[in-house]
Amino acid sequence: MVYKRIIPCLDVKDGRVVKGVQFVDLRDAGDPAACAALYDAQGADEICFLDITATHEARDTLYDMVERTADVLSIPLTVGGGVRKPEDVRRLLEHGADKVAVNSAAVHNPKLIDDIVSQVGRQCLVVAIDGRGDTVYVRGGREPTERKVLEWAKEVADRGAGEILYTSMDRDGTQLGYDLERTRAVVDAVEIPVIASGGVGHIDHLYDGLVIAKAQAVLAASIFHFGTYSVREVRKTLHARGVAVRPVSAAH
Repeated sequence: MVYKRIIPCLDVKDGRVVKGVQFVDLRDAGDPAACAALYDAQGADEICFLDITATHEARDTLYDMVERTADVLSIPLTVGGGVRKPEDVRRLLEHGADKVAVNSAAVHNPKLIDDIVSQVGRQCLVVAIDGRGDTVYVRGGREPTERKVLEWAKEVADRGAGEILYTSMDRDGTQLGYDLERTRAVVDAVEIPVIASGGVGHIDHLYDGLVIAKAQAVLAASIFHFGTYSVREVRKTLHARGVAVRPVSAAH
């Protein structure tokens, strides 16, 4: 059985986990390695580490912080932020990442997806798509592009990406739930796994993302960082409601 995945997200700025609303008004949420270790112990399926200002500041990802986070984990780690070339992907993998997420650089140079896949394999590549309405945004949600979400999702899949991380900027941090309609549209448009992101405030929202939007995985931040729910609590509830998550007995 292919289980649905629960993925806590660590948005990292200046070496600290932060969380905001629609990519602004950031609040401190702790140390990345400490947060990652806690969620691993609670039974998370993966951790997503996003260096949210690397592209905007035109710098590399915080490799030492990535390595420190990877060292405490027994589950896969996906890292994104500031990835501009295949060499960046290889370096992140060498520092402990299991998968690497690309966003802005791929929008500006779609061939980057082809190059990464040919050099390290599709299983290592997640393409992150930040959408406000139908429009794709880059540079940490600061800059709109002429690309449309569904068209870009299809191109990403056709070029060989292993997964898509779709974030609704309109919902990010609002705790109003995922944009189910657009997330489902992305899921239906491609044949690769889609991770739903943006807007979780309640376990019901995770259920809706997996069952109504048909996402393969759900990503959340605020509900975990600020103690609304534990990963273990989410897993038990989803399992009890019939969602094909990893059995609670198999979790940490």
